Amino acid sequence: MATRIKGLWAPPVLFAHRGARAHAKENTLEAFSLALELGATGLETDAWRTQDGEVVLDHDGWDRWFPRRWISAVDRRSLGEHIPTLSELYAVVGTEHPLSVDVKDPDVFEPLVEAARAHDAAEQLWVCHPDLELLSTWRVQAPDVHLVNSTALEDLPVGPERRAAELAASRIDAVNLRQGEWTGGLTTLFHRFDLLCFGWDAQHERQLASLIDMGIDAVYSDYSDRMAAVARLYE
Repeated sequence: MATRIKGLWAPPVLFAHRGARAHAKENTLEAFSLALELGATGLETDAWRTQDGEVVLDHDGWDRWFPRRWISAVDRRSLGEHIPTLSELYAVVGTEHPLSVDVKDPDVFEPLVEAARAHDAAEQLWVCHPDLELLSTWRVQAPDVHLVNSTALEDLPVGPERRAAELAASRIDAVNLRQGEWTGGLTTLFHRFDLLCFGWDAQHERQLASLIDMGIDAVYSDYSDRMAAVARLYE
């Protein structure tokens, strides 16, 4: 099959959302390893900094439900064994795959980048955040990592073209929208500014095919097997 619109990347990166979340416990080493076995070509996770400075991978950032404690308030050794560190992830799956990291606590950015650099993986690190001003600051701090503006059309009061110009001026690498917000016109617009287009929450085959058809450069899904199967149709 030929795509209707050519992406900047072909084939697109297939990011496994929190690992193979549909088939294993999310954000575990098992889930990340399984995702790659099922055909994902990239991994997605969330990073937090523990009290003793370790970068760990978890979605919500809570040590446990009761009594609730932020991961940032406890040492690594106090966390459950199912929560891996970034270094443990690299040890298990290697560093050749793109790693997309959602950053909810800005304090984790510096140790996150340091950990990636320590494993010679900075060039494969894609850091996602909705705040363009913060991303612009991070660009100065870490020119060797990739930055992604995760946003929504409703959060762009001046419109997507103005945001595309702002991202390009700040040397941000990509824009990430929920899959249902993308159109062929939008991918063409952002590509005109040399910005990569990422689409998240693509859980069904028709959604994945539609994104690839409109020239998307990366997709995020809980179903690594579905991503791989649809992508094969476009090889």
